[in-house]
Amino acid sequence: MAEKVKIIGIRREDKSKWERRVPLIPEDVVRIREKHGIQTMIQPSQIRIFPDDEYRGAGAVVAEDLSGCPVVFAVKEIPVSFVQPGKTYIFFSHTIKGQPFNMPMLRRLMENKCQLIDYERVVDEHNRRLIFFGRHAGVAGMTDTLWSLGQRLKTEGMANPFERLRPAHEYDTVESIKNAVADVGSSIRANGVPAALAPLVIGFAGYGNVSQGAQSMIDSLPLAEVSPTDLARHGAAALRDTKKIYKVVFAEKDMVVPRDGKTAFELQDYYQHPEKYVSRFDDYTPHLSVLVNCIYWDSRYPRLVTKAFLRQLFGGGGLPRLKVIGDISCDIEGSIEATLKATLPDNPVFVYDPAQDRALDGFAGHGPVIMAVDILPSELPRVASEYFSRVLLDFIPGIAGADFAGDFGSCNVPPPIKRAMIVYHGELTPEYQFMEKFI
Repeated sequence: MAEKVKIIGIRREDKSKWERRVPLIPEDVVRIREKHGIQTMIQPSQIRIFPDDEYRGAGAVVAEDLSGCPVVFAVKEIPVSFVQPGKTYIFFSHTIKGQPFNMPMLRRLMENKCQLIDYERVVDEHNRRLIFFGRHAGVAGMTDTLWSLGQRLKTEGMANPFERLRPAHEYDTVESIKNAVADVGSSIRANGVPAALAPLVIGFAGYGNVSQGAQSMIDSLPLAEVSPTDLARHGAAALRDTKKIYKVVFAEKDMVVPRDGKTAFELQDYYQHPEKYVSRFDDYTPHLSVLVNCIYWDSRYPRLVTKAFLRQLFGGGGLPRLKVIGDISCDIEGSIEATLKATLPDNPVFVYDPAQDRALDGFAGHGPVIMAVDILPSELPRVASEYFSRVLLDFIPGIAGADFAGDFGSCNVPPPIKRAMIVYHGELTPEYQFMEKFI
């Protein structure tokens, strides 16, 4: 008896005109067919970074109707109307924090007895993420942040080398961005930073994939690294070299302290009991010119920057050092409480006015510029898709060949995929029972 043909579907991305990414590139469509006998159907798209003809050339079927595909991949959330009974869907669902705007979609998946696998929760036995766009979010976010700095300084009448930069989506490759940043670095080595700005201190909250991507974009600048302890103890005034940019990387132990003021910081205790800790980030913020936020955050954790602190910082005389917050994490009123809204690549920033608690589009105003694009990897659609596809490739045979007919315990998907299964046969799986309160 001939083996049943395995077929997967790829949904067209249509959440935004900027969303041109794809989970599986044409080259890898060829790989899964030749090596594993897996066929691909993909919806047509006029904006996708890889045109329909490239998929046809790779042997995929380009068709609107994916009803013949038991497993469907996407990048972003799918609309409620797209859900079909019993199917398995794999995408970034943005549901595990109880995001209200995605609860109708989650309910529909459950009502239709579907399976939901979330890329964000594909982790190894140590809870380390295996499939992500995080590094590319960092690359694009840092590019947009440096561009924002240049535009803010220009608005303040301060000529500066950063104003030569452009937003990430206006560059063809990551290499071209790095070349542009290297030119800025050459200018600073020769002429220093503007006197009114010196010292220029850039702080990175977090050290994971997102932060590493962001930090990689400033490697060609004339950097000097400062510890969080020294920055808090001696302040920015102690940093005197105008031909250097000072870089500070903050880990959890730098950002919070035990609430009781007696016990020592312990990382696993912080993860398990964040309510026992309070932020100490106010010790650093006044000394930063730029803050790049790269941390995971939910409402259990202390905030890095509060609205109250920004009212205090910008409420006195003079002009605070803080020019730009690049909120790559982009949790609305989250770790950066002043992130009042998410932005898009063609209008990526606003000024937060602490006195009025409002967002002013553009670069002018009394308050920090906040870059809060929440789809940053979409600014680098080709390179981000190529990387993501190569990582996802290893998991596709296990998903396409899985038997979803039995109970959850007997489902034979690879362990990292099973950990990412939020819904199975329309029910929340054991690890995600806590989400019942959101629905």
